[in-house]
Amino acid sequence: MMHHRGRITVHQFPCLSDNYGFLVRDGATGTVASIDAPDATTIIAEAESLGWTINLVLNTHWHPDHAGGNREVADRFGAEIIAPIGEGDRIPEKDRQIDDGNTVMVGETAFNVVAVPGHTLGHIAYLVPSAATAFVGDTLFSLGCGRVFEGTAEQMWTSLLKLRALPDETMIFCAHEYTSANAAFAVTIEPENKDLAARAKEISKLRLIDQPTVPVLLGTEKKTNPFLRADDPGVKVALALASAADHEVFAEIRTRKDNF
Repeated sequence: MMHHRGRITVHQFPCLSDNYGFLVRDGATGTVASIDAPDATTIIAEAESLGWTINLVLNTHWHPDHAGGNREVADRFGAEIIAPIGEGDRIPEKDRQIDDGNTVMVGETAFNVVAVPGHTLGHIAYLVPSAATAFVGDTLFSLGCGRVFEGTAEQMWTSLLKLRALPDETMIFCAHEYTSANAAFAVTIEPENKDLAARAKEISKLRLIDQPTVPVLLGTEKKTNPFLRADDPGVKVALALASAADHEVFAEIRTRKDNF
């Protein structure tokens, strides 16, 4: 599936059991970046079918279903592997490390690096302001967010706030097709949310015909994703946490999802 966003083209394809691969091509130069490398065999086949040469692998975090194909993709195309400095040696195959506030140029397109710890301590997202696009790895999913494996709930909430602050028209490219399960949970938090009910129906229709539910507009997520709505007064009241800190409400929602 091709998405045209400003001067970049994003080729999205399924790989592994429920991951998405993303090949991003800068229109001005033909430079191509693979966002993570979940499955080298599929990524290489997709690039070759398009006649694209992968120049960069941009890792979001260290988990094997994101960085496991680094070396094979790099060896096939001579690509440069770029990894978050906060993940250290957990991504052993790397040519360059980047940190919060850095910019990676994909041809003539700037990818801004934002630290979003929580799922892992070194997790980063790549924001492309010129294309109103964000590659968020496992930090934010449609109607969900990543499990808090390494950080704290407060860290994860702070990271989600960074993403929520982006413009509504930002297209969010999430790394997994988790949306059906997320929708089933989300309606337990906000059963009266009409926007959520409409989104859940849309998701059901898409999955019945095996179509992806991502990418998704951030504006839609702000109205429907319970993990972005932990500071909403109605959500707090519904959870009997009206006086709790926002990150404590987020922690309660995350705990409920973990046990759902």
